[in-house]
Amino acid sequence: MLSRTADHLFWMARYMERAENTARMLDVTMQARLLPQSHNQENRSLRAVLRISELEPAFLERGEPLTQESVLRFLVSDPRNPSSIYCFLQAARENARAVRGTLTTEAWETVNSTWLKFTQLLKDDLLAIDPGSLFEWVKYRSHLSRGVTTGTAYHDDAYFFTRLGTFLERADNTARILDVRFLDAEREPRDLSDSSAQLEDFYYWTSILSSVSALEIYRKVYRDVVTSDRVIDLLMLNRSMPRSLLAALDGVCDNLKKLRNDYSHDCEREAGKLRAELQYADIPQILEGGLHAYLTQFLARVYELGNRVSETFLLLPVA
Repeated sequence: MLSRTADHLFWMARYMERAENTARMLDVTMQARLLPQSHNQENRSLRAVLRISELEPAFLERGEPLTQESVLRFLVSDPRNPSSIYCFLQAARENARAVRGTLTTEAWETVNSTWLKFTQLLKDDLLAIDPGSLFEWVKYRSHLSRGVTTGTAYHDDAYFFTRLGTFLERADNTARILDVRFLDAEREPRDLSDSSAQLEDFYYWTSILSSVSALEIYRKVYRDVVTSDRVIDLLMLNRSMPRSLLAALDGVCDNLKKLRNDYSHDCEREAGKLRAELQYADIPQILEGGLHAYLTQFLARVYELGNRVSETFLLLPVA
């Protein structure tokens, strides 16, 4: 397969997944803000979203007030921000258009209509009226795109590059969603013996599970109260959970194996090492060393793995 075609398919899938996961991360933040919070706590939660997306400097450069409305506009509808949902869906559509002949008609129409409908929803001001509904719509369209691709595409290299992009992006973004909770936690530890702090913790972890469609799965697996260590175990180490880090890396390794060529050994080895280290990780040890520190290192290695994929198969740098 031509590296240019593979690149477009890889990034089409990554941008669609990235749009979905940005919607998920914002949904978590909006749900958490429904809890009673001080002005400082509200500001910290907004800054946490910007930091975890590595966008705080870009936002502050604009000189806009740090409010929920300004952050949502910046991360959802701003065409000047290349990391907004607007730009992600536009980029997914442009990459799909570049390889229109490789996609099935159903796959192309799904990606194209998603972009067109999203711009109409923004014109209808749904972001201001009901941001939660907009986030749900973005998530649904991403599900639809994956389902149509799986159900209609011939399972050849083009399909495997699409799936590789999806799983690599999912590993990155699930780690980021988890890390939102811990970005400032080590600086300001709370006393969880306090009943209000316990209630806040419960609602936060419930919203985390809901944001990755895992609340029902949690109840099926644990049949008990929601606790942070179990949520972390489910979303990091349970390979039967579709959006867990381990499940995402399984997908990365499986698709790399199907795309194997004479130059892919190092790329497969790095992916396998990262999966093995996660597979045999111990949650108490991770928490003792700091989850934020662990996830920061994990994200750096996923980024490096993305670079290796590009160098091995695509010959183009990671964005």
